[in-house]
Amino acid sequence: MKTQTQYEPHNADDLEQGWDAVHEYAEDALLAAWDGCHKIYLAMDEAEAAWFRVNYAEHIAEANDYELADIVKEWWDESCSLRFVNAVWRNESDPNAGFVSLISQFAEDEDEECSVCGESWCDGDCEDDDDEDEDI
Repeated sequence: MKTQTQYEPHNADDLEQGWDAVHEYAEDALLAAWDGCHKIYLAMDEAEAAWFRVNYAEHIAEANDYELADIVKEWWDESCSLRFVNAVWRNESDPNAGFVSLISQFAEDEDEECSVCGESWCDGDCEDDDDEDEDI
């Protein structure tokens, strides 16, 4: 099992790199946990896994790395727009230092295209513009 500093660096604001990181960290994760809204975690040590088993009991997944990554993706798709994925280790001296952002809030896929117009810049706003044009 790797320590927190042994993972490859990645850009948590880029979804492609973020999902690569989720797969890499899932190899060593003990479980995945979700708050049912937008907070998704990979527990990377037994102390954090035990905490999540108690505090996130409704949405816990303990599985192999492929299944964990798939479950995290399912939760991601069901989450609100504030969603993020963190890996977390227990750090007694500085609890915040135990968190690693794998996919940050508002991370984007640079190549993602709008399902309406096919452009990557519009974020679905073109759908509203089309409706206005029809009223004229």
